[in-house]
Amino acid sequence: MSIMENFSSAFWAETLKMRRSKVPFFTALGFSIAPLVGGLFMIILKDPEAAKSMGLISTKAQLLAGVADWPTFFNILSQAVAVGGAILFAIITAWVFGREFSDRTAKELLALPTSRETIISAKFIVIALWTLALSLFIFVLGLGVGSLVDIPGWSTALLQSAFVDVLGSAILTIALLPFVAFIASAGRGFLPPFGWTILTVALAQIAVITGWGDWFPWSVPAMFSGAAGPRVDLLGLHSYIIVFIACGISLAATYYWWSSADQA
Repeated sequence: MSIMENFSSAFWAETLKMRRSKVPFFTALGFSIAPLVGGLFMIILKDPEAAKSMGLISTKAQLLAGVADWPTFFNILSQAVAVGGAILFAIITAWVFGREFSDRTAKELLALPTSRETIISAKFIVIALWTLALSLFIFVLGLGVGSLVDIPGWSTALLQSAFVDVLGSAILTIALLPFVAFIASAGRGFLPPFGWTILTVALAQIAVITGWGDWFPWSVPAMFSGAAGPRVDLLGLHSYIIVFIACGISLAATYYWWSSADQA
């Protein structure tokens, strides 16, 4: 078989695993909470007194900061992709790589005539397409929710800017997923990558608070989304370079582990 035929077979196998599981449904369901909750916030911000009378908030509750407009709503979506995506996308990556060990199919996988590099490439592409699709899904769902809530401040220029924010946050978050894949592979299961994800989320917050977020790869997606303020004031070219250097290192580590580590 040619290289392309081998890759097509591996990609089809990974896609079939995804389609036959309930993980895509539950990840989409879980991620849809972000635009739905964002819509609820917009309802509250539009008319806090009416929200109190409807029981959406208590009379003693502290009202949300911000205004009910499309810029605020889009900011919620981009932050959801960067912050929520860091956890949800890591779960997807841990499932794609870790299930080979929990299902005890790693040995059978490596016995196939398809090269290990091809199999890992197929896994990474499935993860990238899956997580990008989820990001676009909540963006489109957010447009529908925002229209139903009738949020003011809409413009085509804002739509384009918001799309860049969401897509950029997604790409930066996805670029750091190979580390999760490596931990899931070397740790041979789900728990090590989950621990790694919790650690990096905590360290990312500490890095931002201490003023070193622009130098810490796992802080960059959230800072790009606007979670800590305007990104032009917080991030520089070095921030994006660091993210993609980290991506390259983790990709190389994952490929090396699968090609040379003892799988006995």
